[in-house]
Amino acid sequence: MDQNQKQLIKLAHTKMPFGKYEGKYLIDLPEYYVVWYSNKGFPNGELGQQLQLIYELKLNGLEELIRNIKKRYPKPL
Repeated sequence: MDQNQKQLIKLAHTKMPFGKYEGKYLIDLPEYYVVWYSNKGFPNGELGQQLQLIYELKLNGLEELIRNIKKRYPKPL
């Protein structure tokens, strides 16, 4: 398994650590919220990178990719 696959599996299991949607999987965040972060600026660090990827996935209609990964790998690596 390569690094990109591991990152996608981790992304599929990452939850929002704070705010209104604390505890919600990043892929399940409402689109408007992710767009708001895109306009405001993503946080620094890994969370910001993950939110930016979620934004790109939602923008391109690829959310099911992450949901399928979460089903295939029910536990994070």
